[in-house]
Amino acid sequence: MKKRLQSVLSALGALSPVNLAFLTLAGIINAFGVTIFLFPVKLYDSGISGLSMLMDQITPDWLTLPLFLILFNLPVFLFAVRKQGFVFTVYSLWAVGVYSFVSWLIMNVLPVDVSFVSPLAGSDLLLCAIFGGAVSGVGSGLTIRSGGAIDGIDVLSVTFARRIGVSIGSFVLVFNTVLYIACGIVLRSWILPLYSIVTYFVGSKTVDFVVEGIDRSKCAMIVTARGEAVSRALSESFSSAGTVLEATGGYSGEAKSVIYFVTNHFQINKLKTVVHREDPAAFISLMDVSDVIRART
Repeated sequence: MKKRLQSVLSALGALSPVNLAFLTLAGIINAFGVTIFLFPVKLYDSGISGLSMLMDQITPDWLTLPLFLILFNLPVFLFAVRKQGFVFTVYSLWAVGVYSFVSWLIMNVLPVDVSFVSPLAGSDLLLCAIFGGAVSGVGSGLTIRSGGAIDGIDVLSVTFARRIGVSIGSFVLVFNTVLYIACGIVLRSWILPLYSIVTYFVGSKTVDFVVEGIDRSKCAMIVTARGEAVSRALSESFSSAGTVLEATGGYSGEAKSVIYFVTNHFQINKLKTVVHREDPAAFISLMDVSDVIRART
């Protein structure tokens, strides 16, 4: 018991006040996107958030969206605490708690009427779908960047996707497809579920933008027989050194060098020019890199 208490206190000490501040902001943003743009016109967010919105509509009035957000997300995050870690779980529950509380404030306390139409976009479903997805996507992406998750579907996908033999993206897609079909059946109309697909698409792209950034770096894997000369030319042209690995040609059996070099996408043409000037036969493979973490000196 004492060791468990010590481990919990140690984990609490690992929590970052900066991350908690960003998670608070993320919960506020997500609540704003859902309650101002989506909820009033009966559009649906993705994942457990969307399921909570549907349950709010088909259950008695005292069972509200903020309550369902807590009821559905809490057991999911607690279930996954061993797999995802204590800090991740605390961060996620904090974000969900803020999301639920601010949603309650907007819907029940603040002088904002979210009963029938969006206070900002009116009854324009396309505007509500686009801006609702974009704003809630910013909140979700900010939560991920801060070390948590604001929707339990992300945790469920990581936990169960591999067990049933599908990718994480496919798991989320199937969940949302079933959700939107259920919404269509309950509403006896497919207009709102179809617009909700727009919300899901915009939201997922916004999350990618927030998490990975608009200007992702490029990783170049350069296979060359003139490794030293190419590496030196890259260092002189970019003022940045790559990593040289020794390799052997699979067909020729000749000694080769593989140079691992990271740059931004604006400099790809320059990189090709520099490499092929030193070795016209060099092979260059390019891959996206979402983050480059440099060692502290």
